[in-house]
Amino acid sequence: MNNKILWLGLVILGLSGCDSRIDAIHQEMATIRNQPPLPIEPAPVFMPVPSFQYSASQLRNPFLPSSLAAELKIMSGKRVYPNLARPKQPLESYALESLTMKGSMRKINAQIMALIQTPDNEIERVQVGNYIGLNYGRIIRITPTQIDLMEIVPDGHDGYIERPRSLVLIGPKP
Repeated sequence: MNNKILWLGLVILGLSGCDSRIDAIHQEMATIRNQPPLPIEPAPVFMPVPSFQYSASQLRNPFLPSSLAAELKIMSGKRVYPNLARPKQPLESYALESLTMKGSMRKINAQIMALIQTPDNEIERVQVGNYIGLNYGRIIRITPTQIDLMEIVPDGHDGYIERPRSLVLIGPKP
């Protein structure tokens, strides 16, 4: 029983100590509230920025590679669209970067054909006028070492432009 009375006394003593802290906090808050407010510093005065007249708007865009800028300038007057009604040819299901030119051969009538290897290791024969790649690339010329084609790609402004591309014969790997 003595332990209970001792514990009860300690709890009451502890709580009475809390009252004095809370009273001190209330008193300090009242002192702060009664102080006059501090003045607010005025906003800094900003000087107006002088205007700048950009005089190089007719020159090449510095954020485009020079070859692409020249290509866009040349093609800007043309309006081209891919023929979506044309049936797709087998090599149009592969990205141009995944196709490899493996060789060429000449037919009896002197027409040259090229051999293209697909990522599936299949060999396909192509000739001028065939389409390859994902961007409606039409073959316009075949030489013994190169295939030149013209792709139709979006111009970024709800239209299309023609872009020349080439596949080059790669020699045997060591």
